[in-house]
Amino acid sequence: MKSLPYFCRGEVIRGFGRGSKELGIPTANFPDSVVDNLPADINTGIYYGWACVGNGDVHRMVMSIGWNPYYKNTKKSMETHVIHTFKEDFYGEILSVVMVGYIRPERTFDSLEALISAINSDIGEAKVKLQLPEHLKLREDNFFTTAPASSADLSSTTGSTSQTILNGH
Repeated sequence: MKSLPYFCRGEVIRGFGRGSKELGIPTANFPDSVVDNLPADINTGIYYGWACVGNGDVHRMVMSIGWNPYYKNTKKSMETHVIHTFKEDFYGEILSVVMVGYIRPERTFDSLEALISAINSDIGEAKVKLQLPEHLKLREDNFFTTAPASSADLSSTTGSTSQTILNGH
């Protein structure tokens, strides 16, 4: 995928409410404007990379892009699991991510337990791959130090902001 690494940011919005409650794996969801501006060569599936909430620390992350076949969603989404324990929800905060690699295509599962197992496997794979020097250097990218602290600091739409950031790298 020639668009990787891909840099984007947007305000964290409420998703389906399944990550924390059903899966025990909380996710941060991007608005449609960010999802709709993904490059054409970013396929659906599971990605790994780095994420930063507001002006906080940069953490490892895994992201699902697609329709979540297990749940039969009709709307494409970008759901980021930041591999870090936060004390509270951060709806309304700005999430900045850099997707650096692809783990697997999205697929359906026979049970909730199988889905949870696959997500945990994806998290383990991301932790290993993010130790590679070419991925570690992106953790220090100035994209994260120039992240706006709030949605008021974004330009008119998060989608155009993510395009600007992509083109600036």
